Amino acid sequence: MQILEPQVSQTVEQGVEHPVWQLAFRSFFLAGALFSAFGIGLWGLSLMGYVSLSQEVMPSSLWHAHEMIFGFAALVAVGFILTAVQTWTGKASIKGLPVILLLGIWFCARVSLLVNTQVTALFALALLVAWWGSVIAIYARIVISAKNQRNYLFLPLLLALGILNISAVGFSIAGQHDISFHIVRSAVLLFTVLMAIVGGRVIPFFTVNGAKVAPKAPKLWVEKALLPISLTGISIFIVGNFVELPFTPAAFMVLAGSLHLVRMSTWSSLKTTKVPLLWSLHISYALMGLGLVALGLSYQFEALQFSTALHLITLGAIGLMIIAMMSRVSLGHTGRLLHVKQQITIAFALVILATILRFSLSLTGHPFEAWITSAVLWVVSFTIFFFTYWPVLTAPRQ
Repeated sequence: MQILEPQVSQTVEQGVEHPVWQLAFRSFFLAGALFSAFGIGLWGLSLMGYVSLSQEVMPSSLWHAHEMIFGFAALVAVGFILTAVQTWTGKASIKGLPVILLLGIWFCARVSLLVNTQVTALFALALLVAWWGSVIAIYARIVISAKNQRNYLFLPLLLALGILNISAVGFSIAGQHDISFHIVRSAVLLFTVLMAIVGGRVIPFFTVNGAKVAPKAPKLWVEKALLPISLTGISIFIVGNFVELPFTPAAFMVLAGSLHLVRMSTWSSLKTTKVPLLWSLHISYALMGLGLVALGLSYQFEALQFSTALHLITLGAIGLMIIAMMSRVSLGHTGRLLHVKQQITIAFALVILATILRFSLSLTGHPFEAWITSAVLWVVSFTIFFFTYWPVLTAPRQ
């Protein structure tokens, strides 16, 4: 044993120092893509009756909604933020064992919620408290030590997402499934704020550099109005589920979505048609604006269901922005040229097609076909990403 111990220690050390554990984006992106394909595939099979999901704590529809936002989207967003913060501050972010531990906690929470018993759900709740607490503490330590005040705003956003995630599981354990659904939908709206902040920073910048266009000055009145109007609408949406209000968030949703579209008018979107890493981001942002407008209109038009409108955001805006940003960050942070392979361009197009079919088929009275076709297209898209970027994200930086 004494002879083997140094070899075992060396093997463990080499494993921790493997490229896949160098910065959070590598393993988090791969895990997120694989989990999203698995989760949507499992959801589709359950809809067709081939798989029976446990209903003990979370109904299957709630599990689907919760895991796509808090299991998939939140993991990728945290992977991006914990990677980008190193660039923003010039201070080292986590790598090695802390990344492994965070991913391990996330994975155990996913398994626990899939098993879906009272005991495993309580275990998942404890894991989520640990996960979000660790993420927030790590990010806070880096930005505060660097006095990077410009990026302090991600702290309340991460805290809010963590609280919503923990609350959604807690209310589900208590049998309050309607409240859990409302919390998940609130998290989707909160994601639009996160996308507005990140997208508003990087999309114009990427476009100027990637499409070789002259920068245009932003519309300052739009920039000043977007955040307060968005947060007001979200606040009304959240509170309105618990307190009877004399108005709905509809007007604020329509206004926020319209402002996002106006904001894009200075981004030279039509100049990006030859650059997949650009047009994908522009389309995802446009779908966010259109999705918010549709959400507002769903309060007035019975034919347009809230869930149908919401999927313009979850599928089209969040899904497309995630796969586009993962593709770009995976190339840029591993020292590769920002040129995606043809299959990734196809993956972008499949997410867009999934969004169009999910919306249009539901709107025309074919919800089942909408669910299944969009699920298949999503699974294919993120499976393509996983296998295309596995050799990139598991190899040393070039």
